[in-house]
Order: sequence, then C-alpha cells, then structure tokens
Amino acid sequence: MTTPIQLSDNHEAMSRQAAERILRGLANKPDLLLCAAGGSTPLRTYQLLAESHALKPATFRSLRVVKLDEWGGLGGETPGSCEAQLRSHLAVPLNLQERYFGFQGEASDPEADCARVRGRLETEGPIDLCVLGLGLNGHVGMNEPAPFLQPTAHVAHLTETSLNHPMLANTRSRPPYGLTLGMAEILASREILLLVSGANKREPLRRLLRREITTGFPASLLWLHAHWTLLCDRDAAEGFDLKL
Repeated sequence: MTTPIQLSDNHEAMSRQAAERILRGLANKPDLLLCAAGGSTPLRTYQLLAESHALKPATFRSLRVVKLDEWGGLGGETPGSCEAQLRSHLAVPLNLQERYFGFQGEASDPEADCARVRGRLETEGPIDLCVLGLGLNGHVGMNEPAPFLQPTAHVAHLTETSLNHPMLANTRSRPPYGLTLGMAEILASREILLLVSGANKREPLRRLLRREITTGFPASLLWLHAHWTLLCDRDAAEGFDLKL
C-alpha cells in the first residue's frame, strides 16, 4: 500500500485541499465526526470551512467535532488554548453548539475529564475524519515521543519541544500537562489527514518519510493506517522526492 501524498504550492493551496476533503466527507456523511487539531497549520482550513458555511449552512447542520487535545491549566478564554482557537474559528462560525466537545483545560480533575471525553467518543465514535499536524519531535496531538504510548484519552507529560510551541508564546505560565486523545483513538479514525507546512517542518517530514515505525516518533504510527493522506506544501517538502 502506498499512502497518498499531495504536494501543494503553498499553505493556502494545501488548506484548500484539506477543506475540500472535509466537504467531500460531509457530502457522503452529513453527521461526520471531525477530529480537529489546534495550531497554525490547520487554521486556514477552518477558515475556509467557515466561508463555506456562510454560503451553504445546511451542509454543516449535522457535523460533529471533537477537539484533539488541550493545554492543561489553560482556560477556554486564554488566547493560547486550543479551545479559544477552535471555538473562534470552527465551533462558533459553524454553529456547532452541543455538537462540539473536547477536553477542558482547567478541569479540576484532569483524569476525570479524560474519562468524560473517552466516554463520549465511545458513544459517538469512531472518528470519521481526523485532522492532524506534525510536531517538530514527531508528536501527534500531545502524544509525545516515549518508550510506550497511551491508547486512549489521557493526561500527557509535555516535552520541552511542545512547551516551546508558538501557541504558548504569550501565555503567562507553562502548562503543567497536556490532555489528548490517544493513539488508538486516532488510528481508529476512518480517514486521517496530516497537514505539514513550512520550512521548519522539513526535518520531521524527512524522518516521517523514512517509514520507520517507532513510539519515539509517534507520527510514524500513521504508516499503520490504511486510509491516511499527507498534505504538505513546497516549503516543507523542499529537496524531497515525494514519488513514494
């Protein structure tokens, strides 16, 4: 099996490809369960979905969204939180209301919050389409490189690489932990889109393309999935032979 790799000229073109894939998924399954990652890479994709909603709101009336992960200790109004980003650019523009769910960064009992998300995903899942970004150290969600990985939603130890994420540049304190879906929940998705953009992602992309599956580089586990697509732009893929 060869995983489809789609190369775009720039971030805008890559985002349009991703949005089109999501819209096709919605056309086939109006109550599609979308798993949405935070961060700058998928942001334009979400904006394009919002633009589509403004033209054809009925397309999204049954869409469901689960948040991939969250920074522990950050409230939903904190600018660097995944919640603030996804509510602003996805949940509110698409009028999702109760059809949007995910981790609560300021939950008093983070383990119980993970159990809540696990339970809802067991009821509503599996995920139909999962949108992921590629971490500099190979993390997906907040599943960090480690000797072993957690299968389901859990409280995650964050590496220095993740704590230096641009989303946290203006936060007053470092998150003491992360909250994330586990690799089994991600890999149970019917379809996965991995979005990779920018020159700073060349090295992790290079390592991913080696196809060496290891928990030391969690994104490599995507090679075990039958229906995943790598969407990347030329800045990220410069110098690579993507005819794999």
